[in-house]
Amino acid sequence: MEIYEQLCAKVREVEDDMRKAVGGNKAAGTRVRKSMQEIKDLAQQIRSKVLEMRGTEGDAE
Repeated sequence: MEIYEQLCAKVREVEDDMRKAVGGNKAAGTRVRKSMQEIKDLAQQIRSKVLEMRGTEGDAE
């Protein structure tokens, strides 16, 4: 759950830069791309954890 909270926080953090990037601010666009990579990594960690949980549930049956 901690990783999910980090993911949510990162999405909220990038909102302002996203608006600036859409407005044409190139530096904000760079920050958005960096944040999106971090979001991708967090999402992958969550995906892996969910698969681990799914695997351990099957072992208990």
